[in-house]
Amino acid sequence: MKPDRKSKLQIHLLFWILYYILEAYLDFYWSRYQFPDFKWQIRLQNTLMLELVYFLIKIPLAYSLLYVYEKVHINKLFKYILCSVIVVAAVLVHRFYTHYLIYPYIYAVTETLDGKEPSGYINGLVAFNSFMDLIFMVGLVFGIEITRQKSLLKEQISQLKSEKLDQELTMLKAQINPHFLFNTLNNIYGMALKKADETPDVILQLSKVMRYNIYEAAEKNISLEKDIENIKDFIQIQKIRHGHLTVNFNQSIDNPLQEISPLILIQFVENAFKHGVSESLGDPFITIDIQLKNGVLTYFIENSKEERSPEHSTKIGLKNIRRQLELLYPEHSLNVEDQNDTYIVHLTINFYDTPSS
Repeated sequence: MKPDRKSKLQIHLLFWILYYILEAYLDFYWSRYQFPDFKWQIRLQNTLMLELVYFLIKIPLAYSLLYVYEKVHINKLFKYILCSVIVVAAVLVHRFYTHYLIYPYIYAVTETLDGKEPSGYINGLVAFNSFMDLIFMVGLVFGIEITRQKSLLKEQISQLKSEKLDQELTMLKAQINPHFLFNTLNNIYGMALKKADETPDVILQLSKVMRYNIYEAAEKNISLEKDIENIKDFIQIQKIRHGHLTVNFNQSIDNPLQEISPLILIQFVENAFKHGVSESLGDPFITIDIQLKNGVLTYFIENSKEERSPEHSTKIGLKNIRRQLELLYPEHSLNVEDQNDTYIVHLTINFYDTPSS
């Protein structure tokens, strides 16, 4: 059985149980005035029996109307006419049960109007009473079913949004990973041309970083501790290539196990190298400060740059990271300052305000 059908069955079964209890209580209370000479045990037994008899009308009526409402695709006017015919038929059957079965065989009396003159099988007052009894039940069933369907639709929309979000994030990561690999391989290629002794060490560091990108980055979230370790490995690769580079790395983390989406923080570091250090002619520097306190991450990066950067120098990763931050951390704060000789990034993420997945 599908989860939706199982849920529908459970909800409707619970409804009928509660409805039976409610109707039985009301009829039992009413029978005190209608049949004051009956003992309460007899009145209770009669009440339970008559409600079971009425269920033989009410349940088919409710689901017949639901079927017409949901499954029968005809002109609205004809649909209204069909529903009206079903209700009228149910009222007639309800009157038949009441007049010819319930009163004579359950209560062993003749049905009367207000306890006075005998009631006929059908007349305005008793027909109206039957109609109101049935229509009240139909209204409850439709209310329950419409509420259930709206809840299910809301859940499906939420699931579709989540799937769309996951797909978009996957596409963004797929754009980021090749970009990172392309930049790093370019670095190793340049070192290999110079036959630098550090080339094997850089390849080893790259292997460690790529292992992170292939396995760890595939996860929805990772610990901040692992993400910072990957950033340090990436920096080590770049420091070997840029011997004259000064890197100041500071961290203060009160919860290393705090989860974060991978491949976000490192992209700012990558941009600092690609569009800052790699283009600097003097003594380049990078300052990185990562702090996590009480669920609030503060991430600061400042790097040197030339006053005039090449026009073709584009920050491909930054655009993607902005989009990831919008999707994953709507309450984040990202400030970027592109000054004459420095480039500053200041990111704040409040993990406590992050919507749960």
